[in-house]
Amino acid sequence: MPCCLRKFASLAVLVCVPYLTLMTMFSAVGLASAPARTGDAATTHGDKALPTLDGRPPLIIGHRGASGYLPEHTLEAYQLAIAQGAEVIEPDLISTKDGVLIARHDPNLVTSTDVAFRPEFAGRKRVDWPVDGEKQTGWFAHDFTLAEIKTLGAMITDPERPQQNNGKFRIATLQEIIDLVKKQSTKLGRTIIIYPETKNPSYHRDLGLPLEDKLIDALDAAGWNSRSAPMFVQSFEPSSLKEMRSKGLKTRMVQLVDGYDIDSKTGKITYAIPYDRPYDWCKSGDMRLFADMVTPAGLAEIRTYADGIGVWKPYIVPVKGHVDAAGQLVDVNGDGKVDLRDATTQPPATLVAEAHKQGLFVHVFTFRSEKRRLASSYQGDPQAEYLQFFRLGVDGVFSEFPDTAMMARTVYLRESGF
Repeated sequence: MPCCLRKFASLAVLVCVPYLTLMTMFSAVGLASAPARTGDAATTHGDKALPTLDGRPPLIIGHRGASGYLPEHTLEAYQLAIAQGAEVIEPDLISTKDGVLIARHDPNLVTSTDVAFRPEFAGRKRVDWPVDGEKQTGWFAHDFTLAEIKTLGAMITDPERPQQNNGKFRIATLQEIIDLVKKQSTKLGRTIIIYPETKNPSYHRDLGLPLEDKLIDALDAAGWNSRSAPMFVQSFEPSSLKEMRSKGLKTRMVQLVDGYDIDSKTGKITYAIPYDRPYDWCKSGDMRLFADMVTPAGLAEIRTYADGIGVWKPYIVPVKGHVDAAGQLVDVNGDGKVDLRDATTQPPATLVAEAHKQGLFVHVFTFRSEKRRLASSYQGDPQAEYLQFFRLGVDGVFSEFPDTAMMARTVYLRESGF
């Protein structure tokens, strides 16, 4: 058996929860007018302050929208996340052939759209096309104009989630997301934050489709190029953040920190292309790993160009499988496979406190509700996972189920006396 928990999570069988339609979900959740935050904790509760960097409640970030329910990076998924109470929505940005920024997690559209079922685009399939050191096969956004992109239907990327809305919704542009957020912020009387990521920036730059200038232009036009703007800008590549800062972007910036997998025998994060280091480091010959970013020296370096870090959960709460006397992983729950549900959480690392000492806030990815994605320590309850991270002082969580995150935060604030 393999000993990588991230791979286990993707292969396990999921029993889907009953699906609610978009409009039913809006009314059922009852959070359409939820406040942007649960108050200025550091000021409205006397001397009490939460263990976040600013003493305020952690942010709920709709990861690709409410992507646990609807196809990701669509206006409908973002709208649902807002209706569920998320203060922040997160679009990953890539470019079309004609230089328009659209929201997709990958340049390769094969899993997140219905392009593979569109015979008119069959001739645009690329085989073994290099993306950040990987060879991929599929259809790539930079081979399509925006008009062509708009004919594609968005798909749920997790095949074990409800498929009822596959193909119904279109891919969103950055401008459409900005317009949605401005409209909803006015309508609901609360500030909604956008959290765009420059996705594969070196890759796009090599194609002659740089992302940074387009993003800066969009934020200038929106009136959002300031420290106080409802905006975080994130990237895995430090050079992308540094370039935007040098070109006058004043918004808060976030350095993302990833890893490839977890060795469940040791509980250690493993590193392999393309999740070993930022791709701009690969291109420049910098042999450091993502792990070097979370050392005191690495955090100090990040503080020179960014305001926070966005890190994968195991950097804060490691997980480890059970090993028998022969050194083999144990199927603890007896379901015939060894996966994350057979692993237990380990003592938390000190990363949150160390980052806060450097003046960096900490956002954590990615929280999901399916039991196959939860260590056994949480006993199948996603709220238990949120609560552990909230109690450790994280400043925000990327969630694909913002409604669950909101409920967990309510419990956390109540137990904290807020």
